[in-house]
Amino acid sequence: MRRTRVSTAALTAVAALTLSACGGGDDGKPAADVAAPARKAATVLDNPIEKPDLVLTDTKGKKYDLLEQTKGHPTLLYFGYTNCPDACPFTMSNIDIAMRKLSKAEQKELRVVFVTSDPRQDTPRRLGEWLGMQNKSFTGLTGDFDTIQAGARTLGIYLDKPKKEKGVWVSSHGTQVLAFSPKDDKAHVLYGKDTTAEDYGKDLPKIIKGETP
Repeated sequence: MRRTRVSTAALTAVAALTLSACGGGDDGKPAADVAAPARKAATVLDNPIEKPDLVLTDTKGKKYDLLEQTKGHPTLLYFGYTNCPDACPFTMSNIDIAMRKLSKAEQKELRVVFVTSDPRQDTPRRLGEWLGMQNKSFTGLTGDFDTIQAGARTLGIYLDKPKKEKGVWVSSHGTQVLAFSPKDDKAHVLYGKDTTAEDYGKDLPKIIKGETP
């Protein structure tokens, strides 16, 4: 059986989602009657994940070495595509809202990288225009699909080859946002698609300092 080195991280995320859907307490009372801990947006990874060794093309058509360009910087990494109807624009918008509340120095340190899961459609120009409507500081990357898929796989993120459905190209992809620490360039936490702008707003200052939320 083929295994990825991030299976522990994937299981952690699944466990967190499963626990959040549990019912009442041990005494049989409804969940509403049982005191519950405050919701935590970040899923802390038991085994921090290294950044993928990806060299792709940015929105200006230039080579972008992910490891080199983001080294020593707090980095949020997300895989998606510009034609995505929901998760991608919502995620980028929430990160943008949270970023605008950071200090200028914090904004300068943070790197937000969006890697397309549909490079056939997302040319550098198209990707740049789409991200520009979100936040001009965001970095968009495109390139060979197999290379992108291999990079996502090292993170435990699912990407399926885009296919045409009813005349529209559709890309199935994982919706996790990986947060990499500036201290060791490893991801210590991940966020799901339900993470709000307020959640990011609370956690980003800690991530920027190299702390685990």
